[in-house]
Amino acid sequence: MRFLPLILALSLAFPVASDTHEDINKTPDISGLPSKTNNEVEVLHWWTSGGEALAVNALKDMMKEKGHKWKDFAVAGRAGESAINTLRTRALSGNPPDVAQIKGPEIQEWGERGFLVNIDDVAEEQRWNELVPARVSDYLKVDGHYVAAPFNIHRVNWLWANPDVFAQAGAELPQSMDEFFIAAEKIKAAGFIPLALGSEAWQETTLFESIALAIMGTDDFRKAFSEHNSDLLTGEKMRETLLTLRRMKQYTDADSPGRNWSDTTSLVIEGKAAMQMMGDWAKGEFLAANKVSGKDFVCIPAPGTANQFSFNIDSFVFFKSSDPQQTASQKELAKLILEPDFQEEFNLSKGSIPVRVDINMTRFDPCAQDAMQAFLRAAATDNLVASLSHNMAIGRASQVALFDVISRYYNDDEVNIDETMRHIRAAVLADKL
Repeated sequence: MRFLPLILALSLAFPVASDTHEDINKTPDISGLPSKTNNEVEVLHWWTSGGEALAVNALKDMMKEKGHKWKDFAVAGRAGESAINTLRTRALSGNPPDVAQIKGPEIQEWGERGFLVNIDDVAEEQRWNELVPARVSDYLKVDGHYVAAPFNIHRVNWLWANPDVFAQAGAELPQSMDEFFIAAEKIKAAGFIPLALGSEAWQETTLFESIALAIMGTDDFRKAFSEHNSDLLTGEKMRETLLTLRRMKQYTDADSPGRNWSDTTSLVIEGKAAMQMMGDWAKGEFLAANKVSGKDFVCIPAPGTANQFSFNIDSFVFFKSSDPQQTASQKELAKLILEPDFQEEFNLSKGSIPVRVDINMTRFDPCAQDAMQAFLRAAATDNLVASLSHNMAIGRASQVALFDVISRYYNDDEVNIDETMRHIRAAVLADKL
């Protein structure tokens, strides 16, 4: 039964069989499909929470002002997995939506099979190559052509901390892994939870990612997870990463299993826990609780990753149509997404930062302003890294398998570390099988 999760992961991978590499500019046969209302754009996405829905509504209004009708197809649940499964069913039956929220390697999977609209003309008009760092824009292209429009950048390698807990424990905010364990010991001795973690597979892998980024460094992290270097996937830096992950477990609490991420963030908000390593979506929980950045909570890079930026991008792709007017509506939407006003309004609501490097950040909170500065520094020093735990560095099949491997290792101290490294390598390679 050990490899059942891996088999399941592979079954969730993109199911289209293809013996040839299709040209992205070749339009699939879509004759006979039902016609759509003039100027109507059907959009499949999974943004259904309060802040997300508010952000999407801004784009709907802008489309309406341009004379286009937005037909909402929101599919909630499981961090987008339900929406992606719905998309596969629709597309493979010959009736895809006009627009869909997709990110990471899945963009290439759809694009390489000829489903997606080439939007190079929009990108050229708006100078995307100048406004979006190459490490990010690479994920928006297939064979060098733009096929996806990016909304934002999420930073994954954040540490969120309650300064009052640190003060009561006499601990300092950790800048390195060594400092983390020094602080954790003091916080634990003072009767607080040092590290808030919900033992769900994706939360555990998010923690694993920040540790790996600190220990392996940018180049080896990329080589291991994006370039599938077997030596690094089973080498000494991976061993140290796993040992550090297991060591951190002793600073979490007994109620961790099954707890969702937002309830976990609440432990920090309420002063029961000192810190949480989580992406910038956690900020929304602090703000919703009327907490003030820099006073009630602080945001700093995960220990050892100050110069690095692990990113997660939300983006839309556009499915090919035989109707030129439909294609024009799709490209109008792509253009609106990168407009400065929308970039600002969307990301103020979403909690992320604009993907454009030229946006005025005056209206953004201190954590977002820090994130933008870190993003620009990382872009300039080639320290932008695609997130491992959030559908960027690896595809969905690999991610599902990796979640299982990391979670089994984290939750069972008897699981052998050498065996785990072999399974990590197999998981990362799952997309290629």
